[in-house]
Amino acid sequence: MKYYKNKRAIILFLFPAVLFIAVFLYYPFFMSCYKSFFNWDGFATSTFIGFDNYKAMFKDLQVRQAIKNTFFMMFLACAVQVGLGLLLAIIVDHVSKGAKFFKTVYFFPIVISATAIGVMFKLFYAYDGGPLNNLLLRFGKEPVNWLSYEMALGSVSVPIIWQYVGFYFVILLTAINGIPQSLYESAYLDGITGITKTIYITIPLIWDMIKVCLVLAITGSLKVFDMVFVITRGGPMSATELLGTYMYKRTFFDNRFGYGSTIAVFIVFLGIVVSSVVNRVLRSEEITY
Repeated sequence: MKYYKNKRAIILFLFPAVLFIAVFLYYPFFMSCYKSFFNWDGFATSTFIGFDNYKAMFKDLQVRQAIKNTFFMMFLACAVQVGLGLLLAIIVDHVSKGAKFFKTVYFFPIVISATAIGVMFKLFYAYDGGPLNNLLLRFGKEPVNWLSYEMALGSVSVPIIWQYVGFYFVILLTAINGIPQSLYESAYLDGITGITKTIYITIPLIWDMIKVCLVLAITGSLKVFDMVFVITRGGPMSATELLGTYMYKRTFFDNRFGYGSTIAVFIVFLGIVVSSVVNRVLRSEEITY
């Protein structure tokens, strides 16, 4: 009877969270799946068209450009965000004093709104009067159009990467701090120090956490929207168009809610597939100590 009462209490406390997820996550997703088969303007007009939206999406040249840019952002997120976060975590782990200061400094950009960061970097990149070009002028250099077709994607990537490096830094530093010191002491007695210790002890023991960070980076890159939209709105000429920005434009600018739902479903599908592939490729044996 006591177990039955405890079980009811567990269900009671879990129900609000389950209800919230069902209403604000699963219901919109399944409705998007359903509406992706319709030519829908977001209001009363809704005509069933089967897979026409999906056929149009795969023929859409801007969707291809958005996929290309999204994968580029995904690569940068995995290589630079997680890679730099891991490097900083390893370095700070060897700092005897001031570790809390570095944690705060590196984590701080995450608490700032992405929109605010976007506005700030848009001012930095301004051709006339922007801080970057003013600095170049002081050194006798010509101003640069940082948001030109050739440079826009790289320029937009900088604030996106910068904002979340600290997030992975904190996760990986916490994982490193959880490694028993006895392993490092034994390694030291065997003459394993410096970079060798990092390669053969630290990284293998936090490999599962690195995989988690990579999956988070992949799914996070698929959700990038606000910062790109504030800085370039996907331009110029779709140079910085991502799946999120393109979906927003087609949905709310063109009132093609059915087509926007199709892109949204594709984003979810892409996230699941890529994350599954990464998990399979990086699969490793469980390490015990």
